[in-house]
Amino acid sequence: MIRWRNAAAAVSLLALGLSACATTGTGGPAKPSSTAQKDGKPAEKAEIKPLPKGLDGQASTGFPSTYKPFPSQTMAFVGATVLTATGQQIDNGVVVTSGGKVVAVGGPETAIPADAVKVDATGKWLTPGIIDAHSHLGVYPSPGVQARSDGNEATDPNTAQVWAEHSVWPQDPGFNRARAGGVTTLQILPGSANLFGGRSVTLKNVPALTMQGMKFPDAPYGLKMACGENPKRVYGGKGRSPSTAMGNVFGYRKAWIDAADYARKWDDFRAKQQKGEKADAPKRDLQMETLAGVLKGDILVQNHCYRADEEATMIDIAKEFGYKITMFHHAIESYKIAPLLAKEGICSATWASWTGFKMESLDGIDANAAILWKNGACVVIHSDDPIMTQRLNQEAAIAMTAGNKLGYGISRAEAIKWITANPAKAMGIGDKTGSIEPGKAADLVIWSRDPFSVYAQAEKVFIDGALIYDRKDARFQPKSDFELGQPGQGAFN
Repeated sequence: MIRWRNAAAAVSLLALGLSACATTGTGGPAKPSSTAQKDGKPAEKAEIKPLPKGLDGQASTGFPSTYKPFPSQTMAFVGATVLTATGQQIDNGVVVTSGGKVVAVGGPETAIPADAVKVDATGKWLTPGIIDAHSHLGVYPSPGVQARSDGNEATDPNTAQVWAEHSVWPQDPGFNRARAGGVTTLQILPGSANLFGGRSVTLKNVPALTMQGMKFPDAPYGLKMACGENPKRVYGGKGRSPSTAMGNVFGYRKAWIDAADYARKWDDFRAKQQKGEKADAPKRDLQMETLAGVLKGDILVQNHCYRADEEATMIDIAKEFGYKITMFHHAIESYKIAPLLAKEGICSATWASWTGFKMESLDGIDANAAILWKNGACVVIHSDDPIMTQRLNQEAAIAMTAGNKLGYGISRAEAIKWITANPAKAMGIGDKTGSIEPGKAADLVIWSRDPFSVYAQAEKVFIDGALIYDRKDARFQPKSDFELGQPGQGAFN
């Protein structure tokens, strides 16, 4: 369990009780047609009853967020070099926050409210909180033991029915370490053993006793898909399909055909309800429900895929069935088809320096992200690793430097988007966080120096305007009981 010393912080977190299920049926009785006749008399009205909770085919958010921001105050950050992630670098900048939101951004002339607490950041840098678009924290937590290895439901090529949030262990010490690296938001994904691995969940990187207490309110779900070596290795090794690339593609197409059929049955049922006709509801199928959510545009596709040719095939499949791929993950060869990805509006979540560790990663280059950027495609730098998530700023720096060696002239104001605004966009939360703009969440990091320096450290981390981590104040350095050998201390212990 997580121990607490600061009473105010403890009350703030422990008050997050689990709320009742937010999903309901599709409403009360539908109005029957007034023109229905039987033997010259109006026909009897069909009795239409709403389905019980949990049986309705649209009840797909039965695990609501209980996240509530920690207490904050009106603040003015002054004197820092500000990277807004909107393309601006403001020297000697001023950022004002209130009520957990950014309310003003500008130069030294920016008005500061009389009640604001001034935070002197002279000589330092201020950026949005880092967003890791590909993390397995909580589902593959530390300590790394089999009892907690909950990231891959490797029992069938299609496990779209599972949700990563049901494996998240909020006491994973990795969350604390990521926060010390400036990470304020994470997308937690299932692993890549399956063609369809299940739903992702987006988390606020705050200390919490439950997954629901970290769950980012109203963030859309993602569907983890995987192409390439992993599914065919896992199931081919078991003497099952898929065992080839063409077997992978068959598996995707069959699943989408089944999902479209499932969606049609529910659409027909609801159409009859609207007409006041008696109808039997289809049986709810959690696997098909997730896939149907993709087809309806409610769930975003997060697609593990290394090779350019396989990315192009996945784009063809998406067009065949009428859904959109939001982001390719790892995407080592995206530079080969950068114009296509720009045209299709698909982001690539990648690394700079991780290449050559298996066949499908052999053609990786440090300038992958930079070439994508040069072609107008969306770039995201991700981790897929509990260590790299602590240093995503350095990985972005490697990618930026590789591009600048080619003469691209990528500025820090642009490269910061790769670990802030762009992942927010690709996770469907770009209207809420990821950049320093009025109205956005005050998710901020004060860096000791240029965040693209290997020597930079995240000194203070704010989430919704509340100080959540302070490198120089033990009260704001949360520790889990599972950080063995570390005595409990500080505000979040």
